[in-house]
Amino acid sequence: MENRRDEKYYKQIGFMCGLEIHQRLATDRKLFCGCNANLEEQQHGPTITRRLRAVAGELGEIDRSAKFEELKERNFKYLISDGHACLVDIDEEPPHLMNRDALEIALKLAASMSMKVPAELEPMRKEVVDGSNPSAFQRSTLTGFNGRITVNGNKIEIPSMFLEEESAGIISNSESYAEYDTSRIGIPLIEIDTFPYIKTPEEAKDVALHIGTLLRLTGFVQRGIGSIRQDVNVSISGGSRIEIKGLQELSDMDKFIENEVVRQQKLLEISKLLNSRNAGVDFEKTDLTDVFSSTESKMISASITASGSVIGFKLKHFKGVIGMEVNPGRRLGTEISDYAKMAGVKGIIHSDEDMSKYKISASELDAIRDKLGMDGEDAFIIVTGKKEIASKAIGLAMERAKLAISTIPPETRAVDNRELFTTRFMRPLPGGSRMYPETDTRPILITSSMLKNAESGAISVSKERAKLVEELSSEDLADRMMLSPKLQLYRELAASKNADRQFIANVILQKFREIQRDGINTDAIPNAAVKEIFALFFDGKITKQAVEQLIRLAAKKAGKPISEIVESNGLSRKTGKALESLIESELKGHSLEDKEHTSMFIKSFMSKYRLNVDGAELNDLVSKLSAKHSKK
Repeated sequence: MENRRDEKYYKQIGFMCGLEIHQRLATDRKLFCGCNANLEEQQHGPTITRRLRAVAGELGEIDRSAKFEELKERNFKYLISDGHACLVDIDEEPPHLMNRDALEIALKLAASMSMKVPAELEPMRKEVVDGSNPSAFQRSTLTGFNGRITVNGNKIEIPSMFLEEESAGIISNSESYAEYDTSRIGIPLIEIDTFPYIKTPEEAKDVALHIGTLLRLTGFVQRGIGSIRQDVNVSISGGSRIEIKGLQELSDMDKFIENEVVRQQKLLEISKLLNSRNAGVDFEKTDLTDVFSSTESKMISASITASGSVIGFKLKHFKGVIGMEVNPGRRLGTEISDYAKMAGVKGIIHSDEDMSKYKISASELDAIRDKLGMDGEDAFIIVTGKKEIASKAIGLAMERAKLAISTIPPETRAVDNRELFTTRFMRPLPGGSRMYPETDTRPILITSSMLKNAESGAISVSKERAKLVEELSSEDLADRMMLSPKLQLYRELAASKNADRQFIANVILQKFREIQRDGINTDAIPNAAVKEIFALFFDGKITKQAVEQLIRLAAKKAGKPISEIVESNGLSRKTGKALESLIESELKGHSLEDKEHTSMFIKSFMSKYRLNVDGAELNDLVSKLSAKHSKK
């Protein structure tokens, strides 16, 4: 990972990379119903339980990833909250008209990326059988195509953008059962896709950053964990397209891509080695339960005691290969194990491992080799569990082992280890077979006035950055503000009368972080309260020093009116005659003719009243009083 490669290297290996950026929109209601789209805490009411199955798409074929999910035979439970989910969300009522606010945001984004917009929008159903939607589909509408953006001087083609429904939120998950919260289903979601012509992992990160910034600049996107998700598609020459799902930490995107490149290179090396050995997979499943009748292996013994079986198979000329590393902490055996786990077992045991960690004896190893008919260069894989489950797991392991000889299977993969930047198998890569028309809602005609309105609201990331540099007189501050989730809040505050933009940026970028480090949750302060605090400052009713203190108190006393917090904590600004009287009372008849004593007085006064007094005004008044005293 420490040896970063350049553009020339990635071109030589046939590197291809594209992005899918998914961003939840901040609208009042969901995309196809009137339910509340704000994800706040709510009380769950009724529940429903379903088993989902795959159906043929528009082309008459069943998508391989949907069929794979169906074969897991899992049950799904859905929790429903009043006001946040309805019959539309569980496919018991036809969809309502599309949310026009969400559509306007989508059209504005299309204009911002120079995209063409279909004259008529046709909602489609995208098959989803993994449980994340109780209807087994997600509504998806193409709202823009053939667009482009410029990132670091390079043209990045944007072939498509979709306005979609968000999926359900996972609560708990296991091999046979999952529980979901339906509050999130149907919230408007934007998907922006790039062509797979991104040149390097670093450029992928830059493109994702640009698109994420563009989305934030609309001012209508949700924030928080899971509100934006980046999926990456990666392949190299001789490899296959791999989709890495849900990269939420943009800073690590390039490292995950680099590791995927290494994984494919290692798998190609393994394939070449296995072919040179004329390796093969014996598809005969052998019951090895009797081999372990008196085993000291606690894992295997516990499984057999629970009416489980041990099943294995032989891999011809695979010796030493199953244990070959493909990524940090992951080997070919790990890749095979990921497939076997889909059947419900905890993993596999293979002959390249140290058998002592399982307490499998030498005599048991000899018996396994004998029953499987193994030669010296052969390997084995065994699993244990309920016979039906173990048999299914062995079948999946056989298929993955066979693929290791000939190809890298196209897969959808999930993050496995965020510290090592590795991924694991989720399911086969989906194809176009999972799309079919949504016949329960009408097409949407796009008028010239809608397009004109979208064009007038088009956003330019480069122009926004230039504007911030001018306002803040700092490229560093401007770049940090562009990345800040509070950019829109800054924009609203900066538009206020008497706004001190550099002070606003310092509070948002620095002070909020310092307060958060002190263990105070600044996310608990609604933007309306922050605006009220700054309005008091802009109107001269509180000081700069009081702004930070007021933010701290507002976070601790969330929901309490800001005016009450100011009054109860004595944070009102002392100014004019009131300040002059306070100075006179603190002087207690002492003279201000001596500069040293004057300086000491100001320092002492500010120490006592720093939250209530503006330093510049204090200095000005003290100077006037000093001159007044000297005349006497």
